[in-house]
Amino acid sequence: MTLPPPPVQVPAANPLVRALRAPFEARTWKETIHLLLNMPFGIATFTIIVTGFALGFGMLITLVGIPILIAMLFVSRAMGTVERVRAGLLLDLDVPRPYRPEPPRDKWWRPFVSRATDPATWTEIVYHLLLLPVGAITFAVTLTFWTTALALLFLPAYAWALPENAQVVDSWVRLTFDTAPNVVGVGLPGDGWVIDTPVEYALISLIGFALVLLTPWVVRALATGNRYLVRGMLGRDMTARVQELTASRSAAVDLAAEDRRRIERDLHDGVQQRLVSLAMDLGRAKEKLDTDPGRAKELVDDAHEEAKRAITEVRDLARGIHPAVLTDRGLDAALSALAARSSVPVEVRVDVAERPPASVEAAAYFVVSEALANVAKHGSATLASVTVRRSGDRLTVQVQDDGVGGASLVEGAGLAGLRDRVGALDGKLHLLSPEGGPTVLMVEIPCGS
Repeated sequence: MTLPPPPVQVPAANPLVRALRAPFEARTWKETIHLLLNMPFGIATFTIIVTGFALGFGMLITLVGIPILIAMLFVSRAMGTVERVRAGLLLDLDVPRPYRPEPPRDKWWRPFVSRATDPATWTEIVYHLLLLPVGAITFAVTLTFWTTALALLFLPAYAWALPENAQVVDSWVRLTFDTAPNVVGVGLPGDGWVIDTPVEYALISLIGFALVLLTPWVVRALATGNRYLVRGMLGRDMTARVQELTASRSAAVDLAAEDRRRIERDLHDGVQQRLVSLAMDLGRAKEKLDTDPGRAKELVDDAHEEAKRAITEVRDLARGIHPAVLTDRGLDAALSALAARSSVPVEVRVDVAERPPASVEAAAYFVVSEALANVAKHGSATLASVTVRRSGDRLTVQVQDDGVGGASLVEGAGLAGLRDRVGALDGKLHLLSPEGGPTVLMVEIPCGS
């Protein structure tokens, strides 16, 4: 047997090569642009947030402030999206949206309350306010380092052409051109170093070259801090995300074990008993075949009916594991078959242009199956509806009925199992079931799971 060659170890780049290459890398200039843009973007976000909320709270007494404040929640979210896109383009940072899933739209006010009570909304608003002081710092440091480095590096090339008494840089380092031609004063305010020889010009260019090599690393340090700020305030908490994934994985393992036990129980209590009865009927028919042909025929007829019932139970059991119609024809046909078997009239609407992954389809199918079973057993409903639509990379399933309501997520019950099944695919389950009805069960599942 031929073994594959060992993996090739790529040697790390020489530190000197990395330093010489850094000023010319696309990453350096993308980060520089991001840091310089922080201040104008910060001015815009700070002004919009302060003006909008001040106007909204100031006019609350006239009730005109309410729609202004609601509009500011949408404006803040739009600006947060712009910031995430900017970080993705210039900082190569993938920032997941931190918001709660959209609630059911059975009430017109529910989306507004959901946004106002979402902690991510207010964290985002604080980010918009902080962007101005942070942007002022990143703009000043980045601009000063680059202008000083480039000014010193190319000083011999343009010093002769500058007018007399010119102040080129006057912040951390004072760079002044005196009245004498090609005489430059460099130093801190109050100090000075007169440069008027080629050697001194070469030394200044060397200092500028060193600053050019240093500046990309200053930029990267600032950009790294900026990444932490954007990820922490505009993205999801990674610690909570890890805990959520760990919980969903454990729930998926428990759910698989429960499904296996259910299949074993159904086989033992149902199909196995019918097959035993079938074997006994055939055995008795064999004994009666010569002595009592009429009785043997009756026993064979009974065995035939028992075989058909066993086939039906096997088919139902297979449908409970994964229905063939779902694989062959997709959600529309599978859910229509579920609705046809339901004892409550069900209206099915499926708007899925592109079929989602098989795991997502199966989860959606079992959500609807369990929900319709609950409607028939507990809801006292006269009508139910199932709506499935795919929007971008998310599949939304909503089951609604006009029953008595009062449903809840109880650990160990069917709805809790659905929540765990959906959670294993990084989805969310929402239940709205006030006493007196109606009951709305909504599930969102990422189609890229």
